[in-house]
Amino acid sequence: MYHAIVFFPLIGALVAGLFGRFLGARACEYVTTAFLAFTALLSWGVFLDGGPEVRVQVASWFTAGDLTVDWAFRIDTLTRVMLVVVTSVSTLVHLYSIGYMHEDPHRPRFFAYLSLFTFAMLMLVTADNLVQMFFGWEGVGLASYLLIGFWYEKPSANAAAMKAFIVNRVGDFGFSLGIFLVFVLFGSVAFDGIFPKIDTVKEASFHFLGHDWNALTLACLLLFMGAMGKSAQFLLHTWLPDAMEGPTPVSALIHAATMVTAGVFMVARLSPLFEVAPDALIVVTVIGGITAFFAATVGLVQNDIKRVIAYSTCSQLGYMFVALGVGAYSAAVFHLFTHAFFKALLFLGAGSVIHAMHHEQDMRNMGALRRYIPFTCAMMAIGSLALIGFPFTAGYYSKDAIIEAAYASSRPGHTLAFLSTVIAAFFTSFYSWRLFFMTFEGPARWGAHAAHDHPAAPAVAHSAMAHEADGAPGHTEGAAHDDKGHDAEPAHRSDLVADDHHGHGHDLHPHESPLVMTVPLAILAFGALFAGLIFKNRFIGEGMDAFWGQALAHGPDNHIMHEIHEVPALVSLSPFIMLVLGFVVAFCMYIKQPKLPGALAAQQPGLYRFLLNKWYFDEIYDAIFVRPAKKFGLFLWKEGDGRIIDGMGPNGIAARVVDVTRGVVRLQTGYLYHYAFVMLIGVAGLISWYLMTGFPKGGH
Repeated sequence: MYHAIVFFPLIGALVAGLFGRFLGARACEYVTTAFLAFTALLSWGVFLDGGPEVRVQVASWFTAGDLTVDWAFRIDTLTRVMLVVVTSVSTLVHLYSIGYMHEDPHRPRFFAYLSLFTFAMLMLVTADNLVQMFFGWEGVGLASYLLIGFWYEKPSANAAAMKAFIVNRVGDFGFSLGIFLVFVLFGSVAFDGIFPKIDTVKEASFHFLGHDWNALTLACLLLFMGAMGKSAQFLLHTWLPDAMEGPTPVSALIHAATMVTAGVFMVARLSPLFEVAPDALIVVTVIGGITAFFAATVGLVQNDIKRVIAYSTCSQLGYMFVALGVGAYSAAVFHLFTHAFFKALLFLGAGSVIHAMHHEQDMRNMGALRRYIPFTCAMMAIGSLALIGFPFTAGYYSKDAIIEAAYASSRPGHTLAFLSTVIAAFFTSFYSWRLFFMTFEGPARWGAHAAHDHPAAPAVAHSAMAHEADGAPGHTEGAAHDDKGHDAEPAHRSDLVADDHHGHGHDLHPHESPLVMTVPLAILAFGALFAGLIFKNRFIGEGMDAFWGQALAHGPDNHIMHEIHEVPALVSLSPFIMLVLGFVVAFCMYIKQPKLPGALAAQQPGLYRFLLNKWYFDEIYDAIFVRPAKKFGLFLWKEGDGRIIDGMGPNGIAARVVDVTRGVVRLQTGYLYHYAFVMLIGVAGLISWYLMTGFPKGGH
């Protein structure tokens, strides 16, 4: 059964990738989606059935000295949860893509990439050792590169794919160093060979960068560096918003439940290591809190509907790492589980809006869509309610548990984490309702309803100052930074020719998406509403210990999941208070007084531009890393390779040979008097030599 769950997506990817031309696009869609649906059913069966931890041997991978690596599946509760999340979201994304990509000429390649991505993620979450996990880790990175850059004719898509790949390499370098150090300490990379030996090495030190470090703390920090890249945490987050250049189903797959949660899963899997490295957990807590706050602030002013949701993902990942940092591992995984449903719902709902608006993504060019696409509107409302943690939705149980855990913790950094998550809850509510109001309420700002000078229309609520900020200079060279949201999904594709209504003032008729796109929304909406209520007791309630077993660490001093029930009532109510405040502020600014946001942007131009340009991280990284690296590479190319290596090496030798032969060729003129003259010179030279040296002995 477990072999089928892991390898069926790979089979689908091979069928679509190798035989897509012969089978046709429709057959590839059906085959890959059917395989994923089958794996999702199996995963749900395994999850609901439960059972003890199981190790499934697939093959002996390799042996190198003392290092032996098997290819095996580690099946415990954590794995079962991730199997359900990955296969369920991937299946719905496959089904949704049948409608969303229905006229793209490269559908077989697209579905092959989707299935390959799912296979790599399943390899990651079923890994029995760190090397196998790294294999899936890198496979996910490769597949995400292919998916983000799927429309490779578009330069911004290529730039975004490269950016995601390169930024993740930074984190992966730390991850690989962490794996090396773990092997040095434990003599094994298998989890069964690591966890039982933790107590024997927890006091060991390791000399690194001129200092003696606690070995486990250093290992955990290096491993967390990998999680920061893959899960887009503060400082290594810059690739995530630009990943919106891929098709919308890709955004849902990457940002909802799979790639970005790989770092959360990795820390949860290695929680026995992190539990005995408290200093590393402090770093995890602080980084998570900063990420939750930072991403929420940037989401306040974004105008591309997908970018708002992308920064929301970044912020929610910060929540998960806060939970991990304070030791509430089960709460972190619970939020990962519930977040998958409502975030996939929001992304796919955004795709339905984009589909209805003929591939327009700028919320300033929307409005009043509730009357035209009521089902999509309802689905987006459900997703938004779950995201902000409205009572009894999925996000309510998991998000509130994290905030309470941050307050109840006694570990250093928990106060920062608590304040950051509470403030981020207010921002999340504001930008979620801002998205909803700008998209579905207010006057229509599209098609025949829009004025010819629509960018400065008062209803847009950003004024000329806001639009000046949209075009603010200084974006990272080559990066995908289209804050206005235009053409984020390329209009040059053949399926957009008939629907190219970007010329505002043309008649535009928004329409509801087909069933193949709305059915996945309905399924995800059910999860966004009820997943928390149904599974709360198992994940973080009374049945928690029996449910998790030994899958997550529970140190003798870690009672955080019990302490969250003893926090003050005001702490428990703080998320609800924040979501109400966020709703009220958004309602006043975008429904009651739609000119107010533009006025505020004009009054605080520096702050507005600072947030709109994402705290200028792209510009800073461009100045510190990108441009110097380009200049250094250009120097090595022109001077090192061109002038020194080629100039003094192959090209230089070849040039000298050519010079010599060119001179020799000049001697062969073909004129007899030239040859006679040379002969005379030769005879004269020979006679001169004899006269100066004398004739040989015995001569006459």
